[in-house]
Amino acid sequence: MKQKTNWPVTILIALGSLFIFLPLYIAVSIALKTPAELADSVFALPLGFHFENFANAIEATNFFAAFKNSAIITIVTVVFTILTNSLVAYAIARNMHRKFFKGLYYYFVSALFIPFPIIMLPLVKQTSALGMDNPGGLIFLYIVYGAALNIFIYVGYIRSIPMELEEAAIVDGCSTWGVFWKVIFPLLSPINATVGILTCLWAWNDFMLPLIILNDPADATLPLVQYVFQGQFSTDFNLAFASYLLALSPMVIVYIMAQKWIIGGVVRGAIK
Repeated sequence: MKQKTNWPVTILIALGSLFIFLPLYIAVSIALKTPAELADSVFALPLGFHFENFANAIEATNFFAAFKNSAIITIVTVVFTILTNSLVAYAIARNMHRKFFKGLYYYFVSALFIPFPIIMLPLVKQTSALGMDNPGGLIFLYIVYGAALNIFIYVGYIRSIPMELEEAAIVDGCSTWGVFWKVIFPLLSPINATVGILTCLWAWNDFMLPLIILNDPADATLPLVQYVFQGQFSTDFNLAFASYLLALSPMVIVYIMAQKWIIGGVVRGAIK
C-alpha cells in the first residue's frame, strides 16, 4: 500500500530548512564578495570567490592570538567542569535522603532561574576587587555558572546507576574516592561527553562574560575581536562575515560530530 504524504509536516520541514540555510547562504555569500558587490545585492551569488577576505580578516582581528585565548579558556573550562561538577553531583545524588544534600540540590537548580543581567554589575565589581579580571577568573566563573545545569544532568544520571556496583567495590576494599574514580566515573562517559560538549560550545561562543570580565585586550577571545568591524559610520561586512565564519567553524564541526551525545545525554540526565 502506497504511503500517503503528510503535506503539513513536509511543508513545515521545508520552511524550517529554509530558515536555517538562508542565513548560512547569506553569511557565506557576503564573506566571498567585494564591497562593490555587496552594494549591488546581498542575496546575489558572488561574481568571484574572494578568499583574500579571510586573510584580511585574520590580519585585522589578530585571529590566531584570539584563537589561542579561546582554545585555552575552553579546554581548561571543560576539563575542570567535568572533574568538579561530577564530584559534587555524586555527593548529592548518593545523599538525597539527607535534608542538607537535598536542599543543596535545589539550591543549585534554582540558579537556573536567575537572569544574568541581575548579577552582572555586582559581578564586575567583585571580580575586579579580587583581581579576577583575567582568563583565570573567567574560567572560574564558567565552572561556577555551569554547575547549575550540569549538576541537574549529572544527578539524574548517577541516581540511575545501581548502588550494588558501589557496594561490591567497597567490599573489595575501595575507599569512597576509589569507588568514584574506578566505578562511577567510567560509567559517566555519556554524560561527561554531553556536559563537555555543552560547556565547550558555551565557553567558545560566549560574548558577555569575556566582555565584562577581561581587562587586558591581549586576553580577548574570538567573539570579542569581532568588535573590530563595528565602526561608528561604516562596517566592512565582507571581512566581518569572513571573520564570523572563521570563529564559528571549529564549533560547527564539534557540534556536527557530537550532536548525538548532546541529545542523548540530556535526555538520560533528565529522566529521573
